[in-house]
Amino acid sequence: MKNLKLKFARMEKDISQTDLAKRVGVTRQTIGMVESGDYNPTLKLCIQICKELDKTLNDLFWEDDNDEMVSKK
Repeated sequence: MKNLKLKFARMEKDISQTDLAKRVGVTRQTIGMVESGDYNPTLKLCIQICKELDKTLNDLFWEDDNDEMVSKK
């Protein structure tokens, strides 16, 4: 599933994938893969991302019927 909430939160802060990756200690490709739904991040990485974006785990990684996450088909 694409994580559009993460992408939008990053864009709201005007942070590039590269900058976010440097801040949390991963590659830009990893951030891109998390956003595109091609990588399942560890809880530790999720927490680091949330701290950098001033969001909670629920804000960025919790799925429900009404959020922006889109299923890959």
